[in-house]
Amino acid sequence: MKQRLPLTILLILFGICAWLFAENQKQPSPSPAPALPNSLQEQAAQARQILSAWQAENPIPSKRTLRVVYWTPSDREPAAAYRERLTRIMDHIQNFYRSEMERQGFGPLVFPLEKDGDGLLKIHLVRGDKPFAQYDGKSGSAIREECLPTLRAAGMDPNHETLLIFCNLATWDAEKKTFSHKSPYYAGGSHRGGNAWQLDSPELDVPNLLLKEPLIDDAQYGKISLGKHNSIFIGGIAHELGHALSLPHNRESPSWRKQGYRALMGDGNRTYGDELRNEGRGSHLQFAGALRLASQPLFSRSEKDLNIHARATLHDLIVTPGKKSFTFSGRVTANVPAYGIIAYLDPVGHGDYDARTVTAIPDAEGRFTLDCNQLRPNSAAELRILICHANGATNRMTYSYSVDRNGKPEVSTLQTSFALAPLVKALNTRDHSRLQAAFDKLHSQFGPSPRLDEINELARRLVAGITNKEQTPASNVPVERKSIPLSDIKPAEVKVGYGQPAYDHLPNADLLIASGGKLFPHGIYAHAPARHRYELAKGWKTLTGSCGLAENMQGSCIFIIKADGREVYHSPVIRAGENHPYKIDLTGVEQLELITSDGGDGRGYDWALWLTPTLHR
Repeated sequence: MKQRLPLTILLILFGICAWLFAENQKQPSPSPAPALPNSLQEQAAQARQILSAWQAENPIPSKRTLRVVYWTPSDREPAAAYRERLTRIMDHIQNFYRSEMERQGFGPLVFPLEKDGDGLLKIHLVRGDKPFAQYDGKSGSAIREECLPTLRAAGMDPNHETLLIFCNLATWDAEKKTFSHKSPYYAGGSHRGGNAWQLDSPELDVPNLLLKEPLIDDAQYGKISLGKHNSIFIGGIAHELGHALSLPHNRESPSWRKQGYRALMGDGNRTYGDELRNEGRGSHLQFAGALRLASQPLFSRSEKDLNIHARATLHDLIVTPGKKSFTFSGRVTANVPAYGIIAYLDPVGHGDYDARTVTAIPDAEGRFTLDCNQLRPNSAAELRILICHANGATNRMTYSYSVDRNGKPEVSTLQTSFALAPLVKALNTRDHSRLQAAFDKLHSQFGPSPRLDEINELARRLVAGITNKEQTPASNVPVERKSIPLSDIKPAEVKVGYGQPAYDHLPNADLLIASGGKLFPHGIYAHAPARHRYELAKGWKTLTGSCGLAENMQGSCIFIIKADGREVYHSPVIRAGENHPYKIDLTGVEQLELITSDGGDGRGYDWALWLTPTLHR
């Protein structure tokens, strides 16, 4: 005979269920990943078809695996239970990438993890040469060097592996609930290998992602829950791993952000697992990232043509502006099949964290169209075109554009860059026989028009600047000439911080002087620290122009102008996308100096430019 529960117990159970239901209603349920639009499902299917057909012919399976290293200073033991914890963490991150690749239409592709017989991660343990006090966040290269003997002894070539180096440089006080670290925390890589420097600490563990309590005192993030702390640093492992696998930063689309989703390769490193605590929608991989990873050898498990240098050329490029968007179309040819085209729409400033992505799959003839509609108003921007090859390699082309305050794109710089591409190619290859053909093409494309005159002037000065730039002392300029580009004047003294002096062109393959989303017909390259001195012999009245950094360079510079040793212009710190004008009185001045200096963050990428500096009588 079945026994019945007493009424009082039933009422208690009912009350508990009601309370649990009410508590559940107070917090939103964990949100599912955003659904993939039909258009991207079609792109994924097309890309898979290209990749599958290529990989099926003479396949070379890959035995590559992600390599995990644990490095600790000479005076520290590894953090407690590091093997067990890192196994749980890396299994969790592996599942994240697998599910995201599947959601994006590429199937359950994911990187393999190296495991020992006990089911735990195979971790290569390395003890550093120096004590804890002698390492900091800039010690990444030194730490990697200390890891190399152990890796080579295990039969690896570290330069052709993807390495996760966990650094035991964090300080956790379990009683006081305080945390700080001085670990290297960055990464980079390609389809052939990469390095990611991570940190480890005993409170980092997958179960702790769920905890809203206790609160801890994080030296960088302040008072946060232990769960949020784990989101930040376990999410950081997933994010830096993305860099080691070749993924750049990028931001989620505006519609995604509005719904609370965050891109892993944007600021999603800080929201990983938030959904487990009902504190957000968590982090997700964007389609552009999945498209790139589909051919990454750790994901594709193919090493076919891994060591072939993939080359790509874009043809028939056309950019068509819309009201608040533009289309970028063309045709790609390549020696290793191109299966995807990604456009990174990146407003200048903030590094590449706010770059948004647009994708296309080339058809059988290599033709593609990118609908670029995620534009930031009132900004200069870069359009980075990334060509994804079936062997995991990529090729990149970069162009400039700008957007007005109403959101309308200004693409004349793009159009001019496309028109001048044959000329730039001829100059880069020193194929002077093609220069005239390039000029002829410009004339047939634009015909007699003010636009042709502008492009012709830019092209003429570019060719002269590279082939046979003739400069004259300022005192030799005929008095009837009322103005002259300063790049046509011979300096009495010149020194640049990197490379060789250059006038009316850049000393790299880009050649064209572009800054802040615009092209300039003449200018002076002045990588900081630089100094250009001119003898004017009191023959000029004013100097006009502007200053800025070369496109694609994320440095910072200060620009200074001196007249007879007296400072007459001192710019603020100028960064990418910023152009500052000047107008200097030169009445009675004998000596003019143009000086550039570092903006305070080192000399790297300080490609300073004096833009259209012009002397006037």
